[in-house]
Amino acid sequence: MVAPLRDAWRTLVPDRDGPHGPLTTVLVALTVVTGMVDAFSYLVLDHVFVANMTGNVLFVAFALAGAPEFSLLSSVVSLLAFVVGATAAGRLSRRVRPHRGRQLFALCAAETVLLLAAYGCALLVGLPASTGVGRFVLIVLTALAMGVQGGLVHRLGVPDLSTLVMTTTIIGMATDSLPGAGRDGHVGPRLVSVLSLAVGALVGGLTARYVQPALPLLVGGLILAAVTAVAVRLARSDGAWTRPRAKS
Repeated sequence: MVAPLRDAWRTLVPDRDGPHGPLTTVLVALTVVTGMVDAFSYLVLDHVFVANMTGNVLFVAFALAGAPEFSLLSSVVSLLAFVVGATAAGRLSRRVRPHRGRQLFALCAAETVLLLAAYGCALLVGLPASTGVGRFVLIVLTALAMGVQGGLVHRLGVPDLSTLVMTTTIIGMATDSLPGAGRDGHVGPRLVSVLSLAVGALVGGLTARYVQPALPLLVGGLILAAVTAVAVRLARSDGAWTRPRAKS
């Protein structure tokens, strides 16, 4: 029990001289943002995900099966916008020097702009907006932002801390654990990742339902703005963690 707690603490408060430097803390913050944005999209934009693409693939199938509560067009638009965002993240990350701090700054800045633009759009549209052009603009902006985040996480290459997909994280935690006949399930960082998503979704759900529907976008955008501000300094670091990780 001590080892997972120690590893969880090191994820939240990492060794700056470690292989990933401060990136684990950053990814935890981005995971919270993911939960908040998906809570907004599902609860306010009428059953569509903008970060969880596994859910959207299922929603497309449910819509094709005739389930009236799922919109085929909404899910397809979200999927396409997410792919465009991830593609743009790939191109942008290659334009900056192969330095993980600079990649973090460039892509977090882009995601921040998109999410705050979505908040501004939400105020103009008025929520809840279950139909109309404004709803699709919100889907596109938020899915683009989450696609950029997905591309960033892919480029950073930090293991056990996916900010978007928790199925693989949970499987790894179970099958690699001692009860699963494994040696080390990396329970600490993986559990931090899962709980971060849950906390973000809880806060996003509560604020969207009981305070203001668009508030999760504002809070998420402010978190991203704070990460971007920190990344300004990280972009100037010459630590070993800034070098791109070799693909396994």
